[in-house]
Amino acid sequence: MAAIYSGIHLKLKSSGTSWEDKLKLARFAWISSQCLLPNKEQVLLDWSTHALTGFYSKKVEFSQTVLEGLWCYLDDLLNSRKLHSLLSQGKTITLKLNVAQVLLERLQECVCDGVGLSVSVTTLLSVFKGILSSPTLSSIFTTKYELTAELLSKFYSLACHRLQHRESFVGPPPDHALEPITESVTSEDELMDRSLQSHPTTNFNIGESRHSSVSRDQPSTKPNTCQSQPLEDPQSGHIFDVLLQVLSCYLSVQRQQANPNRVFTVVMNQLFQPTVLMRHLLTTGEQHTSMRLRQQLSRDIRIKIDSILQLALFPSELLTSYKEELFPPKADSGKRGAKGLLRPVHTLLCKLSACGFCELSVHYSVKSNALSLLFKLYLESYGRGGGGEQQEQRMACFHFLTKLVPALDLNVDSSSSSVSSSSANSSKPQSWSLALLGLEALLSQALSADIYNVAADKIKHKEVQLHFYRALVQILFNHAQPSIPAWYRCLKVLLGLNHLILEPDLDQLLSLAWVDSDCMESRVQRARQLLVCHLLETYTKLRQLPRLFSELLSIVCRPASDDLRPLLLTDELCASIKTCVLDTPPTQALEICSLVLESIRLYILPELEKESGHEKTDTSGDGEQMEIDRHYKRKNTKEKMDQDNGISAQERDRSDSSLKLVSHSQLLHTVLFSLKTIDNASPVPLVRQTSSIMEEMGHIVKALLQLVTSETMPQIVGLDGSFKTSEKKLGHAKATNPSGQNKDACAPWKEKCLEASLLLRYTCVEVDSLFFLHCGKYTSLESLQALGPRRTNDHASDNASVLAHIEALLSGEILPARFLPFLIEPSCNPKSCWLLKLLILQQLKKVLLDTHLLSDPKTAAALSRAANFIIAKDELLVSLDQEQEADGQAESASPSSYHAQHWYLVTSSLPLIAPYLTQEDVGCVAEVLVSSLLNRNTDGNTDWLPVFRQSCRSVSAISSQLLESPLFVELPSLYSTTVQSVTGRILGVLLSSGVSQVCPALRVFQDMMSKKKSTDNRWNKDANQAFADVKLKTLVEEILRSSQAVLLSDAHIRELLNLVHIAANLNPDGINPEDLSCLFLLLLFILTSSRPERAPGTPANPGDHIPFLEKLLRLMTCLVEGSNFPNVLKLIHGSSLLQAVVSSILTRSSKERFCCTDDGNWCDVVRSVQAFIKSLVQLIIIRNSSVRLNLEQFTSYLTSIKIAGRQPGAITSHNTGKISGLGTPEPLHLLLASLTSFSEAMTSHLGRGKPLDETLTQMIARTTAALGPAIETIVKPQSVNAPVDEGPGVLGQVFLVKVVTVMLQCELSTLPVEGVDTQSGSHPVLSRMTLYRTFCQKILKEISSAPRPKDFLVPAVNFMLAFYSTVKRIEGERKEGEDEKKGREVDELYTEILQKAYRLFAADWLSLSDLNELEVAVGELLRQLLERSTTGQFNLLLLLIREGLDVSKLRAGNNREVLSAVTITKLLSLCPLPEACATALWLIAPQIISAMVFIVRSSSQELALTLPLTVPTITSITSLLRQGEGLISNPHHVTLILGALQLVPLDHLTPSVYQATFLAVHEALFAIINCHLKVMLSAAPSFLNIFYRLVASVMHEGRQKGDGDAGADGDVYLQCSRLVERMYSHIAATAKSFTTLAVCMVAQYVTELQKVTLRPDIKLHLTEGIYQIMDLCIERDIKFLTAGLQMGVREVFNELYGSYVHYHKVQRQGEDKYTA
Repeated sequence: MAAIYSGIHLKLKSSGTSWEDKLKLARFAWISSQCLLPNKEQVLLDWSTHALTGFYSKKVEFSQTVLEGLWCYLDDLLNSRKLHSLLSQGKTITLKLNVAQVLLERLQECVCDGVGLSVSVTTLLSVFKGILSSPTLSSIFTTKYELTAELLSKFYSLACHRLQHRESFVGPPPDHALEPITESVTSEDELMDRSLQSHPTTNFNIGESRHSSVSRDQPSTKPNTCQSQPLEDPQSGHIFDVLLQVLSCYLSVQRQQANPNRVFTVVMNQLFQPTVLMRHLLTTGEQHTSMRLRQQLSRDIRIKIDSILQLALFPSELLTSYKEELFPPKADSGKRGAKGLLRPVHTLLCKLSACGFCELSVHYSVKSNALSLLFKLYLESYGRGGGGEQQEQRMACFHFLTKLVPALDLNVDSSSSSVSSSSANSSKPQSWSLALLGLEALLSQALSADIYNVAADKIKHKEVQLHFYRALVQILFNHAQPSIPAWYRCLKVLLGLNHLILEPDLDQLLSLAWVDSDCMESRVQRARQLLVCHLLETYTKLRQLPRLFSELLSIVCRPASDDLRPLLLTDELCASIKTCVLDTPPTQALEICSLVLESIRLYILPELEKESGHEKTDTSGDGEQMEIDRHYKRKNTKEKMDQDNGISAQERDRSDSSLKLVSHSQLLHTVLFSLKTIDNASPVPLVRQTSSIMEEMGHIVKALLQLVTSETMPQIVGLDGSFKTSEKKLGHAKATNPSGQNKDACAPWKEKCLEASLLLRYTCVEVDSLFFLHCGKYTSLESLQALGPRRTNDHASDNASVLAHIEALLSGEILPARFLPFLIEPSCNPKSCWLLKLLILQQLKKVLLDTHLLSDPKTAAALSRAANFIIAKDELLVSLDQEQEADGQAESASPSSYHAQHWYLVTSSLPLIAPYLTQEDVGCVAEVLVSSLLNRNTDGNTDWLPVFRQSCRSVSAISSQLLESPLFVELPSLYSTTVQSVTGRILGVLLSSGVSQVCPALRVFQDMMSKKKSTDNRWNKDANQAFADVKLKTLVEEILRSSQAVLLSDAHIRELLNLVHIAANLNPDGINPEDLSCLFLLLLFILTSSRPERAPGTPANPGDHIPFLEKLLRLMTCLVEGSNFPNVLKLIHGSSLLQAVVSSILTRSSKERFCCTDDGNWCDVVRSVQAFIKSLVQLIIIRNSSVRLNLEQFTSYLTSIKIAGRQPGAITSHNTGKISGLGTPEPLHLLLASLTSFSEAMTSHLGRGKPLDETLTQMIARTTAALGPAIETIVKPQSVNAPVDEGPGVLGQVFLVKVVTVMLQCELSTLPVEGVDTQSGSHPVLSRMTLYRTFCQKILKEISSAPRPKDFLVPAVNFMLAFYSTVKRIEGERKEGEDEKKGREVDELYTEILQKAYRLFAADWLSLSDLNELEVAVGELLRQLLERSTTGQFNLLLLLIREGLDVSKLRAGNNREVLSAVTITKLLSLCPLPEACATALWLIAPQIISAMVFIVRSSSQELALTLPLTVPTITSITSLLRQGEGLISNPHHVTLILGALQLVPLDHLTPSVYQATFLAVHEALFAIINCHLKVMLSAAPSFLNIFYRLVASVMHEGRQKGDGDAGADGDVYLQCSRLVERMYSHIAATAKSFTTLAVCMVAQYVTELQKVTLRPDIKLHLTEGIYQIMDLCIERDIKFLTAGLQMGVREVFNELYGSYVHYHKVQRQGEDKYTA
């Protein structure tokens, strides 16, 4: 048959065969194994390529269909596995060289994007892919370097063409996707990643909208009107895959070239321009996401491009040429190099500046990006060296920078320190935003590379660098762009290079970048704040902060250039100033304060006095007067301009001066509050300087207040609170102003001056008090000299001055009364009102600190008035209607936040002012507190209290904080009033429902509450107390009747529920006995005498009422646990109280259909009743309050209740759960629950004394006797094989198991302690032992045979624990005394319980969460079983474990049995064992570990088994490692564990599974490093490899993913990063052992970090951890990392090391750049 096809070769060559037949024959020959051709692959490949070359050279002709078929055939050949398999085996198969030209021509056709392409782009790309995949086939390009360069150039053109001319453009891209590369030099990949991740479906047309997307500083204002989804273009994505292959091929060829000049020439002529365009489009143009360009692919392409440019443009051989061109020519140098490339820099810039290789609108952006890239590559190639060579290299880098900056159209004259006006005016780049971004990138790289050595530049190079940077600064200031963030960042970088660069223009810097910067855009504000903060930090380090503030104040005092200046101090700037002042010597900080005060005195105060009609005080010297004259000269010029514009100069100047005063006051306030306080150790000159400044501040404050109050009518507030006005002045005021209003009183400038004055006064008082308290050598200013000179030797006079100062503030002698908050609306001037209250509070503190002053009778009245002023009752009542927010700072007080600020001030100062408040004020505070909490919509939510946030406080949040504060209880008057307010509101709700008609006692109770309030919260010990006792006893009688005649509507229930919520957050120990009695009895009345109101004919549905009952019972239980509750028991017996509560709930359960509601709500009510019974019974027993009487009465009541469910046969149906007679099971449920909780409470107090034990034993016997028949009645109707859960309704298995367990424990507790009853001489016997055995057998039968709810399993395990303990005690005693056979029963029970526990963990119907919750109960059961187990019993458990860990079960798929053995092993390792059992365990532990290691290895191969089996097994191994410290002798087993941990999967896991897996592996490593340190040190590489896997997985999962970063999933990875940081710290603690491996750990970290962009919060923890490892690295290690890391990774390491040195390294040897 083979001979038939042997002539195919001839037919392919024959001209008589049609091309269609030839193509068919060629295809058949390729796919058929029966076609025998010598060297068939080469023959067919040559035939197809010969046909194509012949067609394009016009030698042969055939149809377009044949042409397409030939291309497809060639594609199939080149990409076939058969061909590549032969090539890999070494067979020689080549292509003809002329094929390369044909392919390049076709590629050119694709670039032109013509209509009649002879071959499709997809096919052509596939052909290239096949050729480039094999070195042999790609030799048609690689044999000639220029041909490879041409190929790359064509592909660049095709890719750029595709990126720039997409027909599927649908709208402009998002702004942040257009950020150019020059935005951040070190974050290009991060910018790319963010663009890819955030907007994967956005198109962008560079040619149309590049002008709107060149910078993040100029966001596009064009609306995005189209949001359609672009179609996916797999062809374009394929282009970049092939492009990456071409880049790799070219790079390998380029590296083989021996002539660097040739490479430079070829790259510059053919590749440079398309390369920079391509990289620009990839970096800034990844908005072309219709290409679906993958993130990693784009990054790989950029890395290849950078490598090509670096190797071609900056090889080491061209360094000499660069230096010859960059360095200035020397006179004696002769001719410059005649050989080689003379001007590489000029060539680069010419090629970059030439137009035509890209669209004109994009050219400047491409150029600016390319410049920063070139400088970066130049620094990496030539920026290193040692000794003198290093300094020469740095200067070469600088000169290269000077060549690049003018390419941004910034004409810098670097020959002088300044720039000429002509060159400055000619610096007009096409886009200032792009120019500044490019300049920022260049300067940032220069700063990072440390090419500027200040000392060397001054000594050796005549400050050439300083002059260049100074010229740059001149350009930046002459063409200021304060609306562009990059402008600020450029100045910040220049400041980082050398502060002397900006020093001569410091005034312009402060003016443009701080004082007069009025752009409010957020990014601009952020950049501006960073610059100013860096400026403050720099001058702090230089110890020149006073000079900086001196310039700042001079600029602030200048007349404003526009209407109003922006706010001088923001929150960030205040924080920075505080930090800097703390780092500044105290003398300099005081000098700053002196400068501020001097500025106010010389410039601001004279202007205000002059404009107010006062004579200017001449207190200045000649020099100061000259400065003042210059200031007024500038001011007069501005006034003339204002007059020309028709503006009132007086009003404008007043406003301008007042704003300057506000800025000065805020600055002084910030500095003084940040200043380190003086103390007794402070030197005397410093104390004197401080005193002088404070005195000067006092004079200025006094002058300002006199200025503010000069034009007002003084009103005097008498001691009685009345206001008095001078009749003479009042008449004059009416004559001049008939309306009775002062027009200038509320002038804005006056308000600003008042705010500033009060702020300065408050600052002065606060700081003065602080200094006086801490420094005995400091003399206090007392009352700021407002009332005359100080008399420091007269203590009585000092005291009087403080009181007089308070009186003066309150009466208006210092501040006009019209500014007092109780005379005007605080919203008119909220900051002044706020500061005035702070002043009063500060004076009040001074009084409280003086014990002599407190003994003065007049002091109490003054303090009471001050407290009343701070409270301002009318203002507090206004805050009830407004839900405002504030931060508690004086600077942020405003009309929209004043009431919240005021309420915060009141609540925070309550511990000081509460003793001096009147009862009316206390009642007002309590009313505001309760009302603000009630104003929130709770919707029945238990967690309803508002969340308190430090940065933002609302009125209700402040109230919540006060309510939960421990200090609130320490204010008895306010606390009592709050309780009374809550009680009164509850009473008001009841009275509004008409309860007084059916219960007149409540009306009397209301009268009693009113009388109590009228007596100023003090009970009269005779009449009032007797009256209250009588009324309370009347109320108790009403409660005991339990008529339930009060009807409550849904609205009433909601109101009561809100009040119950508030009362539940009160501390019952802080409630006095009277208030507690009133509140508790009122709650008890609601419980016993109320019921929900229903419309006639509406079926009863207490679903809305049940949650209220549950909250009510919880509150009553909380009150019972209060220390003052015994006072309630004086009014009502404990047994009566218990009976009333149980009777009330029984009545409700029998009358209302609770079964219609959710069983969970009813069970909550039952649990609340049980908690109440336990708490009250415990109180009765502990207080010894008629114990026998109360317990007997309540026992008699419970045992006498007649419930039909206790009669045999009363349960009619197991399915319906009805009880005959009552019709519902709830009464029986409640009765059993009450008996159970009552019995538990009594059992827990056995052993307190023999008389008490006898009483409790009798009561327990009676309750147990009552429980027994009821339980037997419920269980008896069930068939023998019926499961336990087929009980009636809510009386299901869970409840019954709990009841029987309590019965068993109660009976066991009543047995004698000795084994034999001393009276009867018989062994102890339980009366219900048969019931317990039957119950135990049913539980053992049902617990693992079928699916059971988790709520049943835990009580069932607890019952088995109790039953085994009972049997062990009873039967064990018999074993010793009489019958040896009884011991076998215990062994059988032991075996059966152990097997059931093992099978329970192996049950496949249990979820993993259920298993985790069962572990605690089963662990306790195992602890009891093994506590006194014999060796034979323990061997049984070990056999179960060995059987479960059998490998065959894992292979058979019985994973649950293996999991059961693993879990039992973990619990076993945590149990205390007898000595023989412990020895046996640790002898067999190595075998157990080996089996578990095999389980981990096997389960790790299946991802689905990670959480169900791998994680529990690792957890069990970890437990063995911890408990086996010092007991596992063979280190080989620990090494085996490390080997298994390396196989645990960490990829492709959900967040929850990942967290569990990560935690398990981390804890295993943590156990090894803590408990088996020697083994870990010997296997350190394996240990670190596992830890590296954890680190790499956290970095991969914790990368930035856009919107998915937040939420619970984000918290998972954040917690894992914290664990990584902890492990780093433990590894670093063993420094001696890990020193040699620290370098590897750092290298692994930065390698992974280079691949991803981490979330900031995760990066913070990982960085802090790796810092501790870097502490182990010495200088040699750092040099090794810098030299050995790959490009890209090295940049990441440099950035990491820079931050490490700046932020983490404790000891620094100084800054090298200031050392020659």
